[in-house]
Amino acid sequence: MNILTINNLSLIYKNGFQAIKDISLNIENGIFGLLGPNGAGKSSLMKIIVGLQKPTSGKIMFNGMDVSENPDHIKQNLGFLPQDFGVYPRVSAYDLLQHIAILKGITDSSERKSQILNLLEKINLSDFKNKEVHTFSGGMRQRFGIAQALLGNPKIIIVDEPTAGLDPEERNRFNSLLNEISNDVIVILSTHLVEDVRNLCSEVAIINNGRLLTKGNPNKLIAGLENKIWSRPIQNDQLEHFQSNYRIISQQLIERELYITAFSERSLPDFTSVHPLLEHVYFNTLSQNS
Repeated sequence: MNILTINNLSLIYKNGFQAIKDISLNIENGIFGLLGPNGAGKSSLMKIIVGLQKPTSGKIMFNGMDVSENPDHIKQNLGFLPQDFGVYPRVSAYDLLQHIAILKGITDSSERKSQILNLLEKINLSDFKNKEVHTFSGGMRQRFGIAQALLGNPKIIIVDEPTAGLDPEERNRFNSLLNEISNDVIVILSTHLVEDVRNLCSEVAIINNGRLLTKGNPNKLIAGLENKIWSRPIQNDQLEHFQSNYRIISQQLIERELYITAFSERSLPDFTSVHPLLEHVYFNTLSQNS
């Protein structure tokens, strides 16, 4: 079992901006969802976890070792899939994985070959191993990204907005692959796509403005909103009135009609009760702390 422990973590940049504010988390094997809007502090937290940025205060321990004091320890056990990554032109999938494996310190040629072929099989790209990666579709490229992240048998894998831009079929295939590899390692899924977290994660944390707003099991967080979420269609010119008189947590167009969603402990006249979803947990949490 791998354990990542974050204790009272804070980060203040030289210009005085506080990107992380006293965050504490305990993360074990499986997929951990890190949800938050752009600018919430997710990237800053990721930088500290992988040892690229020292915190102003607090500690991160990975399997009992201080990341700030021993950054090489986590780097040797880390796989990372950024939201977008560049590849060399005119280089095949196999050759690029070979190059990355050498950079990761896999010096034994037979071990490199075995790992690469096994990973290409796992991500269903064996038939394309000699094809240039820059010609891959978005989904194929993301699956290749998982392969390079898995080289060297990492114990912790960080994926940043991995399904952005994928079609539904590729997205499902990618999520299935992510789920499969999470049995024996820590996978941190940093995203603002609530649906991916609902489908994959047994634990989730919502952060904004550098603060941890809530954390827990998605199903339990959803259950806490039962009979508290209400919806109704309105005219566009009514929005300001409803925002002034109700706690509106979100709004969306459905078949060109504007629907608002409100949080209330009691039933609301002319509103319909809605079975809560994780996106309601997300929006309600953000609205509570705005």
